[in-house]
Amino acid sequence: MRTPNASPAPPATAARALLPLTATVLVGAMAALLDTTIVAVALDELGRELAAPVTAIQWVTTSYVLAMTAVIPLVGWSVGRFGARAVWLTALGLFLLGSLLCGAAWSAGSLIAFRTLQGLGGGMILPVTQLVLARAAGPERLGRVMGKVGFVGQLAPISGPVLGGVLIDGWGWRWVFFVNVPLILVSLAMTWRWFPRDEERDERRLDLVGLLLLPSGVVALLHALTGLETQAGIGTAILTAVAGAGLLTAFITRSLRRTEASLLDLRLFADRAFRSGTVMMFVLGVTSWGPMFLLPLYYQRQHNLSALDAGLALAPQTLGIALASLLAGRYTDRLPPRPLALAGMAAATMGTLPFVFATPDTGTLLLSVALLLRGVGFGVASLPVSVAVYRTLRPAAIPHATSASTIVQRIGAATGTALMAVILQAGGFAPALTWMFILTATGLVMAASLPGRK
Repeated sequence: MRTPNASPAPPATAARALLPLTATVLVGAMAALLDTTIVAVALDELGRELAAPVTAIQWVTTSYVLAMTAVIPLVGWSVGRFGARAVWLTALGLFLLGSLLCGAAWSAGSLIAFRTLQGLGGGMILPVTQLVLARAAGPERLGRVMGKVGFVGQLAPISGPVLGGVLIDGWGWRWVFFVNVPLILVSLAMTWRWFPRDEERDERRLDLVGLLLLPSGVVALLHALTGLETQAGIGTAILTAVAGAGLLTAFITRSLRRTEASLLDLRLFADRAFRSGTVMMFVLGVTSWGPMFLLPLYYQRQHNLSALDAGLALAPQTLGIALASLLAGRYTDRLPPRPLALAGMAAATMGTLPFVFATPDTGTLLLSVALLLRGVGFGVASLPVSVAVYRTLRPAAIPHATSASTIVQRIGAATGTALMAVILQAGGFAPALTWMFILTATGLVMAASLPGRK
């Protein structure tokens, strides 16, 4: 590894340079974060215009999440090999191209393919944002900078469904993808001016075999799950599931036997706190992303709300998450993970229960209150789970733990989305909402496995 010869900038100069760099990456991150929720309210119109069933249209979300997941292990390696600026420009370029192609899609299949390309860019944008700001801020300013990142991270999910509703009702579904274009172009222009060039290079080898085995196995299993909706597809689904399980088994066996660095450090799962926290992150991925797919369709089809009104109806949940994250943060360092996670998941379960008994005549105000409580619960539970992942690991293991836990959470998100689509297609909204409650209650039970002592 070679290091730059130039001496570091004086503190005042570094502080002045940090503000435009922070703005540069946050503009790009805002586009990627918006895209995680803005598409949710477009799924109903997408299904109608592209003549696609629910189990097919859910891949518009699932393909994006899986692509974001697949690219996570590449970020650290590619930044070390090519530099953060080059990786950042590549990520913005992929996301911009994917957004333009998604807006021009002519069928469900083409949209899913272009969403995969968009997800590759989006999956790189968010980790590079955190990495670059952590490097630039240093320990003395990291808290303030990450506070700004956290604010944007909470603002985007809240505004996404509402903005999506405005665009869909006004100009159609294509604009939920075209809206990314000006944000990315602004970030590209700012990158040219303020994003520094880095000279450090790392010659680590990439685990290409692992990079092929893990995503292929997950996609095969999810494809098998969505194939169970019809009697004719059961045989193919079983074969696909067997193939997916075989690929994941091969990945796990190979990773545990390798002496070189693997795509994921599976030995981290020997640590009880990391294991329980990561399993809980999978559960949170299932219980939060599955309903994120289901609820916009529920409001639009069962309550006949427009895309904008559905986005407004969903806003209380993300508002609850944001408020809880701000309030619960001060207690996360004082208390062990288990009691906070149990309290949060209990609130989320209570907030989900009214949907089990809801009818098309149930007032949306009551459901909005329930969503606010559900959001508060998830906001309280997610913080201690994130802490549990790192609490007993040595510092050198933290980057590997971040990669592994994030990948597991996004696999959970893809699983939850596919599962909700299959249940909805097979039985309608009543069983889907019941399963939304069951999965959330399962998260409450699983929270008991988290560490109970500081």
